Amino acid sequence: MSGQAMKGHLDLLLLAVLSDGAKHGYAVIDALRERSAEAFDLPEGTVYPALHRLEASGMLSSEWSEVGGRRRKTYRLTKKGWGSLTVERHAWDEFSGAIMSVLKGATWPTTS
Repeated sequence: MSGQAMKGHLDLLLLAVLSDGAKHGYAVIDALRERSAEAFDLPEGTVYPALHRLEASGMLSSEWSEVGGRRRKTYRLTKKGWGSLTVERHAWDEFSGAIMSVLKGATWPTTS
């Protein structure tokens, strides 16, 4: 999926992935990839700045741990993050429902 198509939806996707429980950055990237059937195979340079931004805005909290001799930062939703996820999911449902209503009435182009 193009970066332009992702614009404006990344926060929602990250919050949704973290709603399953705390994850470190690579696990977030893997979960996005797996849950989207590899449609969202995002680079670290896209995901980590967004995680840091969500943390700075109070939607995520984090803690450092050491696993196998390596330090990693684990992110989890805060109360504010849960609230934002609820609002954004509702907005997405309305938006995608409206898009589908328009598309249902459209004639699909043939590919020849």
